[in-house]
Amino acid sequence: MKWDELRADTYRQYGSFNWGNVIKGMLFRRTFRPVVTLRLCQAVAAGRGPLRFMLLPLKVLHRLATHLAAMDFSWKTRVGGGLALTHGWGLVVNQGAVIGRNVTLFHGVTLGRRDRIAPDGTRLTEYPVIEDEVWIGPHAIIVGGVTVGRGSRIAGGAFVTESVPPYSVVAGNPASIVKNNCTPDVMNPAPLELLLR
Repeated sequence: MKWDELRADTYRQYGSFNWGNVIKGMLFRRTFRPVVTLRLCQAVAAGRGPLRFMLLPLKVLHRLATHLAAMDFSWKTRVGGGLALTHGWGLVVNQGAVIGRNVTLFHGVTLGRRDRIAPDGTRLTEYPVIEDEVWIGPHAIIVGGVTVGRGSRIAGGAFVTESVPPYSVVAGNPASIVKNNCTPDVMNPAPLELLLR
């Protein structure tokens, strides 16, 4: 349910949840506003009631929120609860990407699509999957059908085109594993009761 995810997002932002924090974040936090509008769009799109007519104005509001935050982040992207956007400038997330729970994305991050031509000439289009508790540093680029394993950290400026095992630190261009068995870096992790409802 999108409301539980919004509660988890708010917890990541403030260290607690209440609707006053959601409103405060919507009004005053440039990087939290797109998260709220994404959740609103997804909740209305998933609904069956008379509020469906609100989808178009909410999509416009989301577009405005992402524009003011200088990011490209589709409301259709599948995002788990507890998303934290830090700084946000220049963030680009393809709508085909999948983002897990308690994930942190810094400014300039790109989660992009990669097209490949198979030996038989067919085009393969792939998108990244970011598992739970992943931390992605400034200007990191992750493209194609890769999976970044749970609890991993992607260093700033890394260019990731291969899957990353869980609890790894990767850095460089091309990215390589520089540490195994790392501790996840999740500030204000949303508690399980918000994530598993």
